[in-house]
Amino acid sequence: MRPTPRLPRHPAPSRSLLRPLLQPARALAVLAAVGLATLGAGSHAATPAPPPTPSEPVTDVYHGTTVVDPYRWMEDMKSPAFQAWLKAQAAHAGAVLATLPGRAALRQRLGALADASVNVGEVSVSPGGRTFYLKRLPGEASRKLWMREGLDGPERLLLDPEALPGRPGRHAIDWTSPSPDGRLVALGLSLGGSEDSVLHVIDVASGRLLGERIDRTGLNEPGVAWLPGNRGFFYNRHPADERYNQSTVWRHTLGRPDGEDVPVFGWGADPARRFERPDLPYLSTVGGSSWAMAEVLHGDAAERSYWLAPVAALRGPAPARAGWRRLLGPEDKVTQAVLVGRTVYAVSQRNASRRELWAIDVASGRRQVVLPAGDQVLQTAVVGRDGVYLKALDGGVSRLWRVPLRHRASGAPAGPAAPVALPFEGSLRELAPLPRGGVLVRLEGWTRAPQVFALRDGRSEALGLQPPSTVDASGVESRRVMVRAADGTAVPMSLLLPRGLTAEQARRDGGRPTVVTGYGAYGISLEPRFSPTRLAWIERGGLAAVCHVRGGGELGEDWHRGGYIETKQNTIGDFIACAEWLVDQGWASPRTLAGTGGSAGGITIGGAITQRPELFAAAQSAVGVSDMLRMELTPNGAPNIAEFGTVTNPAHFRAMFAISPYHRIRDGVAYPAVIVTTGANDPRVDAWMPGKLAARLQAANPNGKPVLLRVDFDGGHGMGSSVTQQLDETADVWSFFLWQMGDPAFQPKASAP
Repeated sequence: MRPTPRLPRHPAPSRSLLRPLLQPARALAVLAAVGLATLGAGSHAATPAPPPTPSEPVTDVYHGTTVVDPYRWMEDMKSPAFQAWLKAQAAHAGAVLATLPGRAALRQRLGALADASVNVGEVSVSPGGRTFYLKRLPGEASRKLWMREGLDGPERLLLDPEALPGRPGRHAIDWTSPSPDGRLVALGLSLGGSEDSVLHVIDVASGRLLGERIDRTGLNEPGVAWLPGNRGFFYNRHPADERYNQSTVWRHTLGRPDGEDVPVFGWGADPARRFERPDLPYLSTVGGSSWAMAEVLHGDAAERSYWLAPVAALRGPAPARAGWRRLLGPEDKVTQAVLVGRTVYAVSQRNASRRELWAIDVASGRRQVVLPAGDQVLQTAVVGRDGVYLKALDGGVSRLWRVPLRHRASGAPAGPAAPVALPFEGSLRELAPLPRGGVLVRLEGWTRAPQVFALRDGRSEALGLQPPSTVDASGVESRRVMVRAADGTAVPMSLLLPRGLTAEQARRDGGRPTVVTGYGAYGISLEPRFSPTRLAWIERGGLAAVCHVRGGGELGEDWHRGGYIETKQNTIGDFIACAEWLVDQGWASPRTLAGTGGSAGGITIGGAITQRPELFAAAQSAVGVSDMLRMELTPNGAPNIAEFGTVTNPAHFRAMFAISPYHRIRDGVAYPAVIVTTGANDPRVDAWMPGKLAARLQAANPNGKPVLLRVDFDGGHGMGSSVTQQLDETADVWSFFLWQMGDPAFQPKASAP
């Protein structure tokens, strides 16, 4: 049983390429303490040449088009040649960054701001009344697992992942899933940012880890489904030779070896039921329902399938043949569904881009719209004792709706949907039902630090789980503007700037140091997030911009499809339009503008700097997708075909090849300075891909602006990175930007060795 649902971190949580946007290096730049007027005007000291990169061209022909890949050899990441090259590039980047005199002070300021706030997340309340959450205190590197009796009882530390007896190395908690009575917690632990979760179970009373050690469970981010009485649980596991594909839901009995676990649903569980390689199944059970529901993600496609089976049959010797029947398929375009008794509530975009909520009778399959589509984009639902709570997005801020549950006996609606007032305008980061009715929310904004509230009976109560931040953000304001893209589409952009600053003031300074960031994939929305470290930049006059490009979900599924496979150029075009607007309005100039994109946003920033290199002084591609033609051959490639396309389709290939950053680089072009960042253990975007991008940029214009490849050898895609790792990278990236913007405090005094 999974009694503690919360907002998923990603629409396709286990395999999508979303870079954690809470990390400030992904989105912002910092302004030096002095010399606004001199920014962009200084000359740059000569930078030593990067280590040479062997070129071993390999030629492919796609649908009659010849493509030469000079760095195919990097794809063998275990080869001594690649490992030696990667270490040499990392050493070069470190040596160059060490010459930037302002970096140390910047890193110190970032650390002080990070320690001014307590980080709390993954909050859930079990039906038994216990509250569980992850928390990082000032000075700590990683989040630990804590619990309270009730909502306001004394808190107790349950697990410190960096103090595991007999387990060297830096571990991280990937996911948690408390049992319904709150006596046990299943969780995933991984090493070095790898996301290679090993499933453990902790006994809450004693704080002791039980004997479970189930590997290959990194796909359980939504949690496990507990059996009654804590006898065991259902969980997802991938095979030994796969990282993301061909996974299966298994039934585990607590205290028994995992070799005795029984397949329940998914790849190979029932030979009579066919699954595609990237299909990803999860199972959920809820109290008061005789049914279990299986959710199937079809790669990273937005639409999912849902199957039902009697719970009693899943406890038998052959649960894979428990009478599973499909209730919803991809043709229903359902993005999420939750089970309540004999009713399934489903968020569907089949009839409306901004979605509607259905109530479906399990026995008959009869459907009824209980929350029609409107101007708001319906996103995620959780089930409480007094209704289904549904998060919606309205012009960049979150709204909350409550839909009364249908009568258990008759199945008739209990009343109309109604909005729920939130304590302030911002972004709902987490949403979980309370045992006695109402809902727990974690709410934050661009300039409002996160707070955790209980919303009950029309009242909101701050719970004190999230201590107030001591960061004073009163000098920061946020604005939302609409930018006209090349095809006439109005694109939203969020601006963060010093309070009261005008474009005319910025223009008189020659443009303020500005970083524009964009993502644009999977229908993911870039919603307001509070970053205390952002103040290190804004307090000194800088500007941050978040461009809500097509490919995201800010304006519904039509917005997603507007930057999807054959229309993906729109994602890049929207980003370029936002950058041009910042320059045209006077907020920035090409000498003071940097762009960033991470993960799938590597396509966005890579496309922008290859199509409009003169528009940017600097850029960062963070663990970015850059070789679109080879992405689908990586371990995480098959699921992403649903989002990016496949080279086996001629139309897809033409669209992908036209914007693939690696393939768009041309010799002799004056590209901006670029810092490419990657983690050696990245399971989502293999490190060879950022490696190829950096090498090609270095070769294209060897006497131009610097191109650095920064490598974290104890990191991955960003999930599980410690605060120390995040801030070190932030300081490096921002220092690189300021150097290239001409800030006097960041100009090298001597060449790197």
